[in-house]
Amino acid sequence: MAHERAGQPAQPSDLIDVDAVLAAYHDRVPDPEDPAQRVVFGTSGHRGSSLDTAFNEAHIAATTQAIVEYRADQGITGPLYLGKDTHALSGPAWRTAIEVLHAAGVSVRAERDDEYTPTPAVSRAIVRHNAGRPGSAGGGALADGIVVTPSHNPPRDGGFKYNPPHGGPAGSEATSAIAARANELLADPGAIRRTRYERAAADVERFDYRTAYCTDLQHALDLDAVRAAGVRIGADPMGGASVQYWEWIAERLGLDLTVVNPEVDPRWAFMTLDTDGKIRMDCSSPDAMASLIANRDRFDVATGNDADADRHGIVTPDGGLMNPNAYLAVAISYLFGARDGWPPRAGVGKTLVSSSLIDKVAAELGRPLVEVPVGFKWFVPGLQTGELGFGGEESAGASFLARDGSTWTTDKDGILLTLLASEITAVTGRSPSQLYAELEARHGASSYARTDAPATREQKARLAKLSASDVTADTLAGEPITAVLTEAPGNGAAIGGLKVQTASAWFAARPSGTEDVYKIYAESLKDADHLARVQQEAKAVVDAVLGG
Repeated sequence: MAHERAGQPAQPSDLIDVDAVLAAYHDRVPDPEDPAQRVVFGTSGHRGSSLDTAFNEAHIAATTQAIVEYRADQGITGPLYLGKDTHALSGPAWRTAIEVLHAAGVSVRAERDDEYTPTPAVSRAIVRHNAGRPGSAGGGALADGIVVTPSHNPPRDGGFKYNPPHGGPAGSEATSAIAARANELLADPGAIRRTRYERAAADVERFDYRTAYCTDLQHALDLDAVRAAGVRIGADPMGGASVQYWEWIAERLGLDLTVVNPEVDPRWAFMTLDTDGKIRMDCSSPDAMASLIANRDRFDVATGNDADADRHGIVTPDGGLMNPNAYLAVAISYLFGARDGWPPRAGVGKTLVSSSLIDKVAAELGRPLVEVPVGFKWFVPGLQTGELGFGGEESAGASFLARDGSTWTTDKDGILLTLLASEITAVTGRSPSQLYAELEARHGASSYARTDAPATREQKARLAKLSASDVTADTLAGEPITAVLTEAPGNGAAIGGLKVQTASAWFAARPSGTEDVYKIYAESLKDADHLARVQQEAKAVVDAVLGG
């Protein structure tokens, strides 16, 4: 049930005390024996709040030292690209990381203290640096990176994620090793060396991520078409790292683009509350995006990005905020028809919790469909080789190849996907929401939703290790169950939960990496009433398994 003030402006009582958050970062010392205070890498790095002693100076020093040792073991000797977003904890953690990296002799490339770097800009920098270099361990001066961001998490949180030389999110082999070593260092920090920031900062190579990334956009998008059509664009950075990028794009690329809100405030006092009543920079949430939605008539396309700009939200005057699945389907349908420089057999990558309408679009295009577990890391190999032209997640994260078929980014790129909506509008003469209506007319309507249900740490662990035989139900919402999956069809990797399918519906359940809940994704190809029944029975199926 939605919070009573969801979609309404934040009030003073909703705001964090920035000074308290920053003081806790330095003052609180984690207990290495407390599971809630250890380093834990989820699908997007380690996240937590200094106020909970889950994201503090000791965590970042230990994790950075663990990354130093990991990259040395892997023979990574090139520069490390370091970026940060606008969360209050990102600045202090960024400085801590520089201190440890400098003491270890790692060459750091980073923006200035007063600048911010979107996740896709870091990924793009790594991809460009390593292009044409040997990819094996020890094979030359390969670069990697760190992004200091908790993505769309509330203002009290911090986040820290590692991108290896492929430029995308680190795989579980790397993150498991890094987290394990970081927790050893929490208990025994003697191996951690640091250089005072004032001294270390003098040796940091100040890298202009913004110009490099924004100039390169012409290689991924048909900006000439956008300019010629005069598409009116409204870009809302939502107080995040894309703010300086949208300003650069508006000033230098000749687009009719308005930066809707250039304000940066670590409290995010200008936000409307998300569905659960928290301040959360989720550009796929109608409640968090309420202000932009209310002004949609001012623009042909209005867009939002989360705090590190790896996610996108698309608002049209005729359709409001598009469901992420709907926009992914439109983007795929458009791109594979418009990019004649792409490999002829480049496939469509989707997570198994994304809409099955994408399956139908891929079949219509005659392109291979690659269905993988949740996590953008699964798309990295395909985006590197060109086996995938597009990879996207239901949570509004995606990227695709450059126009000539080369790799653009191997991490989610919210700026790219939002500008694509303007290209689509310019080239087709129709809005993305109009094009989605055409897809539904051809392939049938879809009702899709994601909900959360409470679960203990033990229940989440059990859910992550289920086998198909653990599900005893044989029907779902009045239909026979046709498949119970615990591995993704596209690569055979473990889902970390399960997916149950019928002829006209499916649901998937997987544990949250950061909260005591499990997530239920569900879709009906009939109607909303059928979806509600699927959701209700899905929870009963999962609860029966977890209670067993």
